[in-house]
Amino acid sequence: MLLSLLIYLCCGAVVGVLAGLLGVGGGTVIVPILVAVFPYEGVPPQYVQQLALGTSLASIMFTSISSARAHHLRGAVRWDIFRHIVPGILLGTFFGGLLATRLPVMFLKIFFICFLFAISAQMISNYRPPASRDLPGALGTAGVGGVIGMVSSFVGIGGGSLSVPFMTYCNVPIHTAVGTSAAIGFPIAVAGTLGYIVGGWGRPDLPSACLGFVHLWALFGIACASCLTAPIGVRLSHSLPTKKLKRFFAVFLIVVGLKMLWDIL
Repeated sequence: MLLSLLIYLCCGAVVGVLAGLLGVGGGTVIVPILVAVFPYEGVPPQYVQQLALGTSLASIMFTSISSARAHHLRGAVRWDIFRHIVPGILLGTFFGGLLATRLPVMFLKIFFICFLFAISAQMISNYRPPASRDLPGALGTAGVGGVIGMVSSFVGIGGGSLSVPFMTYCNVPIHTAVGTSAAIGFPIAVAGTLGYIVGGWGRPDLPSACLGFVHLWALFGIACASCLTAPIGVRLSHSLPTKKLKRFFAVFLIVVGLKMLWDIL
């Protein structure tokens, strides 16, 4: 238990920095680590992926608060976008999380691996849609939020990998897009966590430290560390060459994706 808690703390520290620095969902780091650790804690194989996804989303509740607050203090959060996108986010993420608890584990693993490769390709190429239009109205923005929420619930992320490109496509400056994405991560995490709790409620053979598909000890360790390190990531995002950092992180994600693919073949 002590070794596992230490792993969770280290994972949370890395996730907090990445959330503030790159505006990416911490699930790209949290989920693979939890998938590797949970079997050693007696989690049944058929529940490992869902438990990792639910716990990842739950931890993002805390990371997003810390990161969003730091970005807000720098004036980098568009709260008007936040208000318009949240209704779709809440619906898409809750029902996506609920659906994910009933989908085959192999589907969720393959979906997650494909997502890692897609995000890695985007980071390496640094491709962003050309900023050629304005934000849609409230209804259109909510619709986009629904899609972002659904995908986020399937991969356990805070949505930054999707919301940042969407906002930059709509002429939102990159630092503002990252800051607003950090704020959007909170409703994604809340709705997704509720979906995984409800979907996993009463499942047999889950460890006693679980609330539905949320592992409370893992949540505690990750949340404690990530809240402390997220402001560090925010400060670094305004001073370091994020393009090079993203490419380095993309290579890491490719290695993780290949390892997960090897495990299921």
